[in-house]
Amino acid sequence: MAPCGAQTTVPAKVVLMKILGIDPGYARMGWGIVDMKGNSFTPISYDSIFTYPDTEMPERLKMLYEFLMQTIEKYEPDAAAIEELFFNTNAKTAILVGQARGVAILACTNSGLPVYEYTPLQIKQALVGYGRAEKTQVQMMVKTILGLSAVPKPDDTADALAAAICHGHSAGSANRLRNLLKG
Repeated sequence: MAPCGAQTTVPAKVVLMKILGIDPGYARMGWGIVDMKGNSFTPISYDSIFTYPDTEMPERLKMLYEFLMQTIEKYEPDAAAIEELFFNTNAKTAILVGQARGVAILACTNSGLPVYEYTPLQIKQALVGYGRAEKTQVQMMVKTILGLSAVPKPDDTADALAAAICHGHSAGSANRLRNLLKG
């Protein structure tokens, strides 16, 4: 019991979340699972899914979908963070990447995961503090934040982990703001 007139402090709630990050692509889709506890991130698993150029596009999309469904079932993430499509000059490539992105969103949604989308600028801002940061700066921050001995390869894998970390920072900020407004 606190003495009369003394204030008691309630410890801040620690955000505990498992996040699936996805960097969409049809030839190579990066993915990564991280645990977030407070402001700390721990890598759980990460890699890239590869499809073969000689495989028909519908089959490639099916492979991506099935892999993501199995990954979600295995790791049971709480949320998914996916990088928004950055439109490049090749419209055909943008359309194909958009299809792969749609498949990723569908797999997450069908698994009951909330999906959060972030632009490359938002991801760079969240990790480096500068929206126009170079790709290598983001990759080094992924390595540092996750305490890895090397930058995850290929680049799509590091990008997926960056999306997951970005969401963790965003979710943590949103929870802190909610707690301040309640308090």
